Amino acid sequence: MSEKMSKEEKKQARKNRKKMKAGRLAKREAITGLLFITPWIIGALMFLAYPLITSFRYALNNIRITPLGMNFEYVGYENFTQVLLSDAEFPMQLADYVVSTIISVPIIVVFALIIAIMLNQNIKGKGFFRLIFFLPVIIVSGPILGMLNEEGAGSITAIDTQAITTSIQGVLPSSLADPISSIFENMVTILWYSGVQILIFLSSLQKMDRSMFEAAKIDGGSGWECFWKITLPNIKPMILLNIVYTIVFISNNEQNTIIELIKTSMFAGTQEKGYGYASAMAWMYSLIVVVIVILFAVLFMAKKDVYEKQVKKAKKAHKKELRQLKKIERRSARNAKKNARAGRV
Repeated sequence: MSEKMSKEEKKQARKNRKKMKAGRLAKREAITGLLFITPWIIGALMFLAYPLITSFRYALNNIRITPLGMNFEYVGYENFTQVLLSDAEFPMQLADYVVSTIISVPIIVVFALIIAIMLNQNIKGKGFFRLIFFLPVIIVSGPILGMLNEEGAGSITAIDTQAITTSIQGVLPSSLADPISSIFENMVTILWYSGVQILIFLSSLQKMDRSMFEAAKIDGGSGWECFWKITLPNIKPMILLNIVYTIVFISNNEQNTIIELIKTSMFAGTQEKGYGYASAMAWMYSLIVVVIVILFAVLFMAKKDVYEKQVKKAKKAHKKELRQLKKIERRSARNAKKNARAGRV
């Protein structure tokens, strides 16, 4: 019994050493990761936390610019209620934004995925085609995008989309038909927003193990089956990343009508509007954006595999069995010692 216990103790000591090494490695990796994100944390505290607190303070006050500085008059949640109940334009613009974002984000992401799959094929001039699809990200931004939209280069003519818009308006109410029709009219601008998403999808496709596709084709899998069962599950985290990026990009874009409406309210100079009123509008708009991000995240969040859950359950059951065996061995060792002492006496 003593020899068996000594062997088991050696095994247990080896296991403990391995656990110690794994724990040290995990700590090193955690420290390394913390060092990498430290600049972002510092930047967020300096350039994000303070403006958020300040804007919320502005939203609770009626602010007037005087020769002596800013004059704050605390009004509580009056700015928020005024935006919802008194302002007729902002709720309508917000509803149009929600509908258009929910529709345009899947269009942009699906288009980016299709183009990334095409650019990942073995074709001549891949670098040139990648440059073409990423070029709008560099050129079409800021004032250039505004100039192109003014000239009508970022939208499809009303004659070409008249049949689509007429059929949509005949089926849906105006609150839903108008934003959907505007998406079809501004389809060119929407597709210009897909450059970064194409690069993200392309990088994830290039990192996939080609042996999985080869094994699937040997087993008789078609290209369609390989896409649904290999490609799509592997790039699902990138889909969620591109969805969040697209929502944030559309929400903060200079061409967004709500952003322009907030700017107009900020510099209106009237008794009702001002910095406080605009801050309340910005906070309500930000909450809507967060809700949309959470909605898409819930829909596309990577779910745990059923087999992975079964493996975890089996490991837990195995650990319980080992604990019970150890308890039995300890009891048997104690009983053996007691019997040995009784025999001596």
